[in-house]
Amino acid sequence: MEFEYINTPRLKLIKLTPEVYNHIFTNYTDEELKKFLWLSTDEELAFERRKYNKGLTTYNYSFTNFQLIEKSTNTLIGWCGFHTWVQKHNRAEIGYNLNHDNHKQKGYMSEALKAVIQYGFDIMKLHRIEALVADYNIASVKLLKKYGFTYEGCLREHYNVDGKMEDSQMYSLLKHEFNK
Repeated sequence: MEFEYINTPRLKLIKLTPEVYNHIFTNYTDEELKKFLWLSTDEELAFERRKYNKGLTTYNYSFTNFQLIEKSTNTLIGWCGFHTWVQKHNRAEIGYNLNHDNHKQKGYMSEALKAVIQYGFDIMKLHRIEALVADYNIASVKLLKKYGFTYEGCLREHYNVDGKMEDSQMYSLLKHEFNK
């Protein structure tokens, strides 16, 4: 299987889909899986295998994520992509994360997010991209606003974070807003 990817100036974004997961979990050895998924331990592999075995998608929901590989070091630094992709309604929720604080404040996620948003609108044919963020995550809110996301409101006690229910701030971006 040939893997699809997106190049940005400093990053290589490797596309992960349910089809990719089916291929790698069917054809790769445990060591190959750990290397491909950038896992360090057998416990991490067991966790990923449990997720895969339980089913990565549900009826009418899917995902497309990208591993963020820093080109200069060939190191996985995070991920960015779409989950809760409702194909029938041309919408998906975007999520992103950098693995370590030393990768933050360098513009990596800004670089990745632009490419992934463009991919969502052009290739996945999304009309609407949604983002849910904690109100205290100022960096994420700034990043969403940079690309034109609009604040829509608060989802009260929406996420369970370490046993505490927290609100989520809902943002969205429509295709015609991004292409301005």
